[in-house]
Parts: sequence; C-alpha cells; structure tokens
Amino acid sequence: METKFTNKLTDIRLHYKIWMSDEKEAGILGDGKWQMLKLIDEKGSLKAACDEMGYTYRRTWGNLRKIEKFFGFPLLETYRGGADGGKTVLTEEGRQLVRAFDAFHKTVDETINAGFDEFIKELKK
Repeated sequence: METKFTNKLTDIRLHYKIWMSDEKEAGILGDGKWQMLKLIDEKGSLKAACDEMGYTYRRTWGNLRKIEKFFGFPLLETYRGGADGGKTVLTEEGRQLVRAFDAFHKTVDETINAGFDEFIKELKK
C-alpha cells in the first residue's frame, strides 16, 4: 500500500550508540571504548588501534584507565620496547569484558532492528 511516507522509506538509516555510566552518569563503557579494546586485542598495540580509529593516544589511555579504575583491576597489560617494540594486550578480564559486550550488543542490535522494521511497517500502512 502506498502512503505519503513510501517514497522516502528506503532513504531512512538507523543509527544508535550504546554506552553505560556509573551512578554519577560518568561514562564507563560504550561502543567506542569497546571497539578500541577489540582493536587492541587484534593488533597487540594501543598506538596502532588509536591510529586506526583516529583517536589520540593520551586521551585513549586515560579513558581506558578510567574503566580499569571503575572495575578495580587491569584490562590491559603493556610490555615496553625491545627489538620489536612494545605491545599492549588485553588481560583475561579485558577479553571477558569484550565478549560480554559483544553478546550484549548482539542482543540489543537484534531488538532495535526488529523495532525499526516495525516502525517502517507502520509507516507503510
């Protein structure tokens, strides 16, 4: 069925971000920090992950330290220098946090996309 919305429905794009905060509304973890942790794990380097995402090293390091301070344990292990340069890897807790956020995000994505599909259906009526 044609409605006044029909000719624009294919042009609508859904965007959303997920983030979590503490009781004072200070950000703890969200899409950007989650992606950063995943990239660090993939590349073995905080600097390489920052370069790829276009984030500054200093600010990113500070943000990751805030997550560690909130949880009370390290999420990253750093190794300095050497012939191959330093490296940064996730601790087991860091990997666990990434896995949990992956699963959470998958659930939220499915729910939000189903809701978006319903939104589009309603505009077609």
